[in-house]
Amino acid sequence: MLHKKTTVLVLFFVTIVSCKNEKASAALEPETFSNKIEVNYAEGFSITDYGSYKVIEVKNPWPESEQVFKYALVKDKYDFSSEETFDAVIEVPVNNLIVTSTTHIPSLEMLNEVDKLIGFPNLDYISSKPTRERIKNGQITEIGNNESINTETVINLQPDVLIGFAVNGSNKSFTTLERAGIKVVYNGDWTETSPLGKAEWIKFFGVFFDKLDDADKIFKNIENNYLKIKSLASTSKNQPKILSGAMWKDTWYLPQGNSWAATFIKDANANYFWKDSEGTGSLALNVESVIEKAQNADFWIGPGQFSSYQQMMDASKSYTQFSAFKNKQVYSFSSLKGETGGVIYYELAPNRPDLVLKDLVKILHPDLLPDHELYFFRALEQ
Repeated sequence: MLHKKTTVLVLFFVTIVSCKNEKASAALEPETFSNKIEVNYAEGFSITDYGSYKVIEVKNPWPESEQVFKYALVKDKYDFSSEETFDAVIEVPVNNLIVTSTTHIPSLEMLNEVDKLIGFPNLDYISSKPTRERIKNGQITEIGNNESINTETVINLQPDVLIGFAVNGSNKSFTTLERAGIKVVYNGDWTETSPLGKAEWIKFFGVFFDKLDDADKIFKNIENNYLKIKSLASTSKNQPKILSGAMWKDTWYLPQGNSWAATFIKDANANYFWKDSEGTGSLALNVESVIEKAQNADFWIGPGQFSSYQQMMDASKSYTQFSAFKNKQVYSFSSLKGETGGVIYYELAPNRPDLVLKDLVKILHPDLLPDHELYFFRALEQ
């Protein structure tokens, strides 16, 4: 009899403990749930959704960086707890922010969040018309230069977050701001080498405004446009020979074979003379070697800051030796500028690679896009 009672008590106790464990598991579910957000092209960041918060990891904020920065973006920072260590914890959606690169501006505009921008270094670099209107109205404050930010101004503005752009890890201004309690988050869109990889950073910005779904839709539209144009370009049997770059102090700088610019040329179904060179930056060559290799190029894409043939001739008679120069087939993206002199290509092209590729296909294979009007590129002035 005693044995039966003991068995019943044990079973009752096990049932109670089991129910308690189920409740504990349910309570912990938001903490243990995780979902990796789709990032297919960008290599410098990842997003993980933990249900009640998201984590952004930035892996390559500047070239050869060995640091990985981890940021928690939470709905309620006072109700947030985690055993992980983060470089910053930011409450979202942010009410205001500072960005430090013109490449960040288009993402804010496409997400309809440019009204949250309250500060920027060197306002003259910004070309976007909507953002320039806000500058004129005194709604965006000048905060100095990127490498020497006016920290006092930023501290007075008290942004929810400052999105930092850095060429290395030694920006003392950022350290000062972090000590003052300003949340600093690194953005490494500029280190991406894939055209779609740069554009995918809109998802990074989407998290700060709790608009990741919107950011994903915007990017997919850009991706679809880009891939359609690339596919169209591949139908051409003609593969023009391409020269790029220009001289600076007797050294010719041009894109390396794995670079962002070289990828555009490849995707436009053209033959870039230095496509087989290793690297993602620039090659520095003497002018004689460039003439020897690319004198008979069909097109010259991106001749530095030149906007006319006369400017090029005045700078160096060597330029006149190229067939593309003689045949007036030189195209520049430097001619299209904002009202304060900023080159629009530098600001918008990383975010809209589909427009860049469309321009190149129009130039190199005009029969494929007969109705397209060039957006970024212009033929050099006579």
